[in-house]
Amino acid sequence: MALKAVIVVLICLTMAFIALPVASLFLKSSPDAVLRSMNDPAVKDALRLSLTTSTLTTLIVILMGTPLAYVNARFSYFGKEVVDSLIDLPVIMPPAVAGIALLMAFGRMGIVGQHLNTLGFSIAFTTLAVIFAQVFVSSPFYIRQARTSFEDVDLSIENAARTLGATRIYAFFHVTLPIAMNGLISGAIMAFARSLGEFGATIMFAGNFQGRTQTMPLAIYTTMQGDLDVALCLALILVAISFLIIALVMTLTRRMYKNVRD
Repeated sequence: MALKAVIVVLICLTMAFIALPVASLFLKSSPDAVLRSMNDPAVKDALRLSLTTSTLTTLIVILMGTPLAYVNARFSYFGKEVVDSLIDLPVIMPPAVAGIALLMAFGRMGIVGQHLNTLGFSIAFTTLAVIFAQVFVSSPFYIRQARTSFEDVDLSIENAARTLGATRIYAFFHVTLPIAMNGLISGAIMAFARSLGEFGATIMFAGNFQGRTQTMPLAIYTTMQGDLDVALCLALILVAISFLIIALVMTLTRRMYKNVRD
């Protein structure tokens, strides 16, 4: 009985520790201040930039990551473990390290950036740099989920399609992809969420310029120093988006497991 009581107390403390800061955002914000802050140029610019760059990032991650995830799910090749390690590296790499790594690679004096700079093409401290940073940190979330989704597709179904005359590409688009779709969408949503909340790599590689590189996390950091209401407004928007993302992922996960059972 005592053990059950201890477990209940620990669960309540853990839930309170997580829920209290989130609830405090709503308790310390007044509806009038939030509505007024919505018209602030910093909020509008940050919201527009974040949604635009995160959407583009997600599309790029899907296009780049889907073939890689499928190959890693279906084939064995020399160096596969190294590839898997590189895919997972941005997840454990500190954001500031990711930012300076991007700067050393694509900055004006970087390994690649110096050559681009001689051609009059600059990436660092531009909106494109925001997308680069977001792709770097969010791609593992999609690729890992996509690989798992492809692995869950019974290989015999693909083989059956191929014995009926389908090419590997046809079987991929008409058999494998539809079956794995819920998992792929879930991974894409997680990649979108990660890119939307990216801070460290963005501020190191892209800077913090309103309307050009200042995403919502960066705008929160900036407005905290002068206008708390604007910072709270941006924080509430991100919390609302986070709840929506969690709901979508949970719904897709339930559908995926239901399909597997059926």
